[in-house]
Amino acid sequence: MNLPTLLLIAPPILIALTFHECAHAYAAYRYGDDTAKQLGRLSLNPLRHLDPLGTIMIFLVHFGWAKPVPVNPYRLKNPRKDMLWISAAGPLANMVLALVSGLLLRFLFTIGGTPDYHTGTVMGLFMFMVVMSLQINLALAIFNILPIAPLDGSKILAGLLPVGFGKFIRVLARYGPFILIGLIIIGRVNDVSILGGLIWPFVDFFSNLFAGI
Repeated sequence: MNLPTLLLIAPPILIALTFHECAHAYAAYRYGDDTAKQLGRLSLNPLRHLDPLGTIMIFLVHFGWAKPVPVNPYRLKNPRKDMLWISAAGPLANMVLALVSGLLLRFLFTIGGTPDYHTGTVMGLFMFMVVMSLQINLALAIFNILPIAPLDGSKILAGLLPVGFGKFIRVLARYGPFILIGLIIIGRVNDVSILGGLIWPFVDFFSNLFAGI
């Protein structure tokens, strides 16, 4: 990835991660836990949410992370149900950003814009960033709803399954990180991304739905 491309995709990545984590913090606060708020995580300041190593990894290997939002389940009235919505808040925030990006692209296409930063025009550069915003937010949302710990999808699944599946959920929580890392390593070694095969068909579908591209 060259430096100009890196500079253009940095803002969409920072915005996507910031809104994702802030949405978790806001949902937790609304459901009764102000732990994240007390730690300054109920903020749209990217510096409050970024993990230095996780951010660097995003640009180097296209996989990274932000600082997880702490949630104290003992402060929630209905921990299983509330954690489901707190976990879903991050991916939902990214879907909203993707929708906004898609609608903006539709408008820019109608006035003759082209998302090509090689043209060097302000419109081309801006539209390229909006396309990246659309795809990055979709990829982040879909990736995070995969039911693999520690992703949000594992907590969403725990809230949806009956209480009797508690042992199954604990096993997923224990081995999920190893499964996730294994999938990433296999993809890097074989140059065939299993996670990409799961995520990008949905990115393509929603890109077409939201922006017509």
